Amino acid sequence: MDRPSRFRGRIVLVTGASRGIGEAISLRFAQDGADLALCANEECVFEVAERARESGARVIASDTDVTDPVQVTALFERIESEYHRLDVSVHNAGIIKISRLADIRVEDWDRVFDTNCKGLFLCCQAAARLMIPQQHGRIINAASGQARQARAFSPHYAASKAGVVAITQSLALELARYGITVNAYCPGVIQTEMWEYNDREWGRLLGGYQPGDYFKEMVGRIPLGRPGTPQEVAGVVAFLASEEASYITGQAIHINGGTILAG
Repeated sequence: MDRPSRFRGRIVLVTGASRGIGEAISLRFAQDGADLALCANEECVFEVAERARESGARVIASDTDVTDPVQVTALFERIESEYHRLDVSVHNAGIIKISRLADIRVEDWDRVFDTNCKGLFLCCQAAARLMIPQQHGRIINAASGQARQARAFSPHYAASKAGVVAITQSLALELARYGITVNAYCPGVIQTEMWEYNDREWGRLLGGYQPGDYFKEMVGRIPLGRPGTPQEVAGVVAFLASEEASYITGQAIHINGGTILAG
């Protein structure tokens, strides 16, 4: 198969690759010629891997839990063993929990931070260890519009995503000398299963909403007048991974149709 050349010869890791934005990112890189390492903590990541192989990509897949340092180490050792390098590391794994303040348990807080911050940090650390000897690499982290503009009933999620931006900026400064860029992407309202959960739970807690009403209300606030798609987020991630973005680092790129105008 004559594969596209944009990322030919590049090795790309995507965490949280089993559905939604992570699935779209994985398939975009496969279609653009990259070889992949995909992980998620659910079995359907292997189905995404099979779809990526249909594009001609070499793919290794695992059901890695990014909150477990032992599993993260094993994942990156496997990448090094099988591919001998890592060019792009996309840390998309993340969770949200929507609750009233009084109902947020310590376990909920810890689970959100373990996945969104600690797991992402562990992957950044492991990716940098492979990239520094190469003197080149792209680390791309999943943040959120809530890193800048929080919503009610999700303080732990908002705080964790603000933490992602802070981690991204700090690492961008440290790793620049090695030719490694570190950026984040901040999705807004995107047509995914996560937003089906958001619609249900925010609508329930705010009261007076039928299924789908809160999502429609949020879309109504978007200047471009529609939700985004996972494929549009994947396009931004692919750009940040490309040579065209070689002078961009430490940035949190909003993908929200104009609802948040970063200054």
